[in-house]
Amino acid sequence: MHIACPHCTATNRVPDERLADDPVCGRCGQPLLPGEPVALTDANFDAVTARTELPVVVDFWASWCGPCRMMAPQFEQAARQLKGRAVFAKVDSDANPRLSSRFGIRSIPTIVRLRGGQEDKRLSGALQAGQIVSWAIQ
Repeated sequence: MHIACPHCTATNRVPDERLADDPVCGRCGQPLLPGEPVALTDANFDAVTARTELPVVVDFWASWCGPCRMMAPQFEQAARQLKGRAVFAKVDSDANPRLSSRFGIRSIPTIVRLRGGQEDKRLSGALQAGQIVSWAIQ
C-alpha cells in the first residue's frame, strides 16, 4: 500500500497488514496514519491525495462556519474509527481558494471522498461520526 506523507509528501510503502501499526514516514518520521484529520493545502493536496492508495476523506470547512465547528469533533471521531482504513483531511476553504474552486465547493461543510486523487463521492452538511463512517466506507 502506498501512502503519501501529509507532512513532507514523500511516498511510503506500507504492507497492508501493518496499516494499523502506526506507520511513520521514512523521510521525516511523522505519523502517516495518525487517526486524526491532517491539514491539506493548495500546495500539498495533489501530492498527498494522488499518491495515497487508501481512500482520502476531505472536509472542506471554514473557521467562521457554525455547522463546520459543530461537525469537527464528529469528523475527528470518524478519523479515529477508520484509522488504517482511510486518511482523513481538512481543507480550510477560505485559506485554499484554488481547491475550493476546483472542487466547486458551494456550501460548507462538504466532505469529499477521493480514490487515487479522483473524487468518487461527496456530501454536504453537518454529519454525526457514525454517518461519516458509513458514508466513507461504502
